[in-house]
Parts: sequence; C-alpha cells; structure tokens
Amino acid sequence: MKTDDFNSPDFYQIDDLLSDEHKIIRSSIRDFVKTEITPHIESWYEEAIFPEHIVERLGSIGAFGPYLPSKYGGAGLDYLSYGLIMQEIERGDSGMRSTASVQSSLVMYPIFKFGSEEQKGKYLPKLASGEMLGCFGLTEPDHGSDPSSMKTHYKEEGEHIILDGSKMWISNAALADIAIVWAKNEAGRIHGIIVERGMEGFSTPSTHGKWSLRASSTGELVFQNVKVPKSNILPNKSGLGAPLMCLDSARYGIAWGAIGAAMDCYEAARKYASERKQFGKPISKFQLTQKKLAEMLTEITKAQLLNLRLGQLMNDGNASTYQISMAKRNNVNTALNIARESRQILGAMGITNQFPIMRHMMNLESVVTYEGTHDIHLLILGKEITGESAFF
Repeated sequence: MKTDDFNSPDFYQIDDLLSDEHKIIRSSIRDFVKTEITPHIESWYEEAIFPEHIVERLGSIGAFGPYLPSKYGGAGLDYLSYGLIMQEIERGDSGMRSTASVQSSLVMYPIFKFGSEEQKGKYLPKLASGEMLGCFGLTEPDHGSDPSSMKTHYKEEGEHIILDGSKMWISNAALADIAIVWAKNEAGRIHGIIVERGMEGFSTPSTHGKWSLRASSTGELVFQNVKVPKSNILPNKSGLGAPLMCLDSARYGIAWGAIGAAMDCYEAARKYASERKQFGKPISKFQLTQKKLAEMLTEITKAQLLNLRLGQLMNDGNASTYQISMAKRNNVNTALNIARESRQILGAMGITNQFPIMRHMMNLESVVTYEGTHDIHLLILGKEITGESAFF
C-alpha cells in the first residue's frame, strides 16, 4: 500500500482566514482520504471498481449534505466547510467526490429545498448516513447542454403518474436507491420526481468502457411506463430553474474539488523533481522545471482565493449562477492544465499508477465536461457580461 504524506500548498496563508472549525473539518476529511481512499484508489481505478462500502463510510464522516440542518441528518455546517470537504475528497479521487457531490447537491439539496416535510423526513436522514444512495436524472441521450428539450415525460393517472423516457451519464445510477428525475408533465412543465428502485419498469443499466472516472459508478436511467405515486413529486418548485439551482450547488463543490486534484498533482511533481536526477543534479534545479512549478503554484493560489471568496458569498446567500460558473470553469481548467504539466515533469513515470497524475488527468477530462461544459460556462458568463444570450 502507498503511504500518503500529502501536504497542502498554502502560499498566501489562506489558513489564517479559516476558523479552527474549518481546519478541524478539513483535517478529519484529509485523514479519511489518507487511510480509506489513497491506499486503494489505484487498484479500484485500474479494475474499474466502485467500492460500495465507501458510501456508508462517507456518510459516517458527514460528507453527505453537511450544510443541511441536523434535524434532517446534516451537520449544519457552512459552505466553506462543504467546499473544504469536496476539496479533500477529490484530492483522493474525482469519482469519490462525484459520489459525495451528487448525493449532497443533486439528491439531498432538491429534496430539502423543493420537497415536502414528509419527503424530507423519509429520505434525508438515510441519505445523510449513507444508508441510502441517490442519483440525479437530467441529462438525456439527445439532450445534454440543452436540458429544456428533454423528452422524458409523464401523464397523470388517478393518484399516480406514468413516467416514460431515459437519462444517461448518471453518476451513482446502478447502485442508487432513489433517483431525482426531471420530467415534463402533459403541459410541458418540468417537475422533479423521486423514483425508487424496485418500481416496475424502472431499470439502471451500467455504463462500461470508461477511461475516466473508472472508480465511479455510472449508468442510465430507463423508464418504461413507471407508475409513481403523485406524492413523490417535489411540490415546492417546478420549471427548469429547479434543476439548475441544484447544479449551482454541485458546481460550487466541483470548483473546490478540482483544486484538490490540482494540489495532489502539484505536490507529486514537486517531490519528484527534488528526487529525480538528470545530468548530475535534481531536475528541480532546471529553469523549465522551476517555471512549471511556479506557474502551477500561482494558479492554485488564485483558485484558492476564488473559492474562498465564493464560499463567503455562498454563506451570505449572495453568490450568483454566473460567479459559480466562473469558478467551476476556471478551476477545472486550471486543474487539468496542472495535471498535464505535472505529467511532463514526471516524464514516463507520470503515466504509471505509481503516481496519481494520469488518473487525475483522465478524471478531469470528465469533470471539465459534466455539469456544464467548459464552453457552456463561458457562454453563461458571456450572457452576464453582454446581456445577450448565445443559446437562442
């Protein structure tokens, strides 16, 4: 097993701006990653295994819905704490963070924000503890960046609805106990529906052949005349704005998580550069190596400051969709570039699983696409800047 001796870069002394509680939370999650994820992640990844036991373990450390009130199983933490949790988990692996991110922001969040008290009491405590796992169904085979054109729909039939359609590229799908599914009613209005495993006509085939997020469970959601009680419809918000609010919360977590992956790559490259010798001296003495490391640390520091301020805005309830888009787009792109530059420093060793860099790089190729592609977030920002939508 590998020894995980990770030390987080903090060039601008951002720790001085965190509370003792924030640092304790981060330390506990970092210790969890060092003992429960890092020693095993390379074999899970190589064998394309999602470690099912990790769900209850993540629940036990409070990684699911930590910002929710304690009455629903959360810890009542702030958004800076949530960001730090996502950062540390993705430092271990993007797939592990995806599991926590989906559970928190795309399953628990909509139930908490849009659900009835009965729905909150029934599902949230079990989701928080990891007793239940959830997934989020928005993306369809023909509609990714354009969710408003979704085809999944339902019609009313007495005290039930009949749901038809499909979703794809769904994290947690194959193992999820419930799915938060977004579908159009007969009037074309989008609603969120809680679909439970075991409902007749509901299936979740797994997606195979991935070169990215290999330690994450990905699949489809297929609905063939699925009979769902009307009481499973989320009652307190409808329209496309509802799932987009969930995505804002998830994208915030991604902005933090991606920098966790970036820091892991940077630290691996920095340590390797001091140990690897060429032409009679460590490669850390060469100008181009120092240039790469200096640029990596600069970009990590900028992203850390971006996350810190965004977390403060989230805590105050003042963070906009556009600000979240900027952080998600910038930080994932930054992490991907750092992974690539780190791999260059390690040379051929960088492609092996003796180091985490190639795994992070392949994972980040998914993270840069999901929950709003790099270019879609650019156009979201463009709309805010110009007042003109490029989408239609």
